[in-house]
Amino acid sequence: MAQALLTTAASLQCPHGGSVVLTSSAGPVMAGGAPVVLLSDLAMVAGCPFTVGPAYQPCLTVRWMNGATQVAVNGTPVLLQGVTGLCLNGLQVPQGNVIVVSTQTQAQGT
Repeated sequence: MAQALLTTAASLQCPHGGSVVLTSSAGPVMAGGAPVVLLSDLAMVAGCPFTVGPAYQPCLTVRWMNGATQVAVNGTPVLLQGVTGLCLNGLQVPQGNVIVVSTQTQAQGT
């Protein structure tokens, strides 16, 4: 089933409410007026309040686990609304899955 393509204008959060900042290396490839995000693109997390006991362990980055199977830019899959992304702390320990809050709905893929 087709899903919306993620763009840099999408709103994503870590499971603790931190904001995910998306970047794109897709060049001029746009959807809904913003650059599409690729499986290889970096995503940073800002404002994660997560602590374990007295230790502050915020989510800092996202590792994308899957991309589109039929839509790619220069051979790299684009990310879709149903993407699985692991939010990682500074030691690269998974803290939970990224949450897609909203994205554009004009361009879709599988």
